Amino acid sequence: MHLMARMSHVIVVIPSLNAAPSLPDTFASLEPAIACGLISRWVLADGGSGDATVKLARARGFDVVKSLPGRGVQLAAGAARAMESAGEGGWLLFLHADTRLEPGWAKSVKAFMAAHAGGDVAGYFQFALDDDSAPARRLERFVAWRCAAFGLPYGDQGLLIPAQLYERLGGYKLMRLFEDVELVRRIGKRRLKPLPARAITSAERFRSEGYLRRSAANLVLLARYFLGADPQKLARAYGRRKA
Repeated sequence: MHLMARMSHVIVVIPSLNAAPSLPDTFASLEPAIACGLISRWVLADGGSGDATVKLARARGFDVVKSLPGRGVQLAAGAARAMESAGEGGWLLFLHADTRLEPGWAKSVKAFMAAHAGGDVAGYFQFALDDDSAPARRLERFVAWRCAAFGLPYGDQGLLIPAQLYERLGGYKLMRLFEDVELVRRIGKRRLKPLPARAITSAERFRSEGYLRRSAANLVLLARYFLGADPQKLARAYGRRKA
């Protein structure tokens, strides 16, 4: 077990689409873990950005994978590239392009990986927003309850998973929406553990749409998904909301 812990390393996979404004902060949050050797490789799976996303990523040393748009498609493409060098002790860290990890997160991840070396356990970060308002704090508490009660973290909380477990589970499905929910349901609540560090995501969409309105719409989409609605149709509905 100690040998496997020493072999452990993290490969970061980030899906992106016109994410240039948020990427610098996301990249900066990873740099301490790159400097100490925890992160061995970083992959950006781009869905056809028309801004400076790819240029920024390459300047930071990212391995850029071009993909069709759609977060599930992009995550699967990025993971396929990451798996090329994951090896026996590799872990994958999936992170959204508008999410940054708080200072000190690498220490928590190292401890988690050492504690679960060789096991079938995945981790997720605590959900946080870059907004000090009361609605933001209420939403953060609701997400913490949802994760504790149902084992249902979303992609904006990151996902840290052993590469071998990811491969055995069959990885991300080529879905445009709820690819994160679909995968964590296959992982199962028993194998999902919270990490004692925050993943801080942009609250821009909540502020622009309204916290109550956006949260309610997201819950409706999730309910429709659990009731068997076609994820492609749900993705189109989600896209119309953003337009």
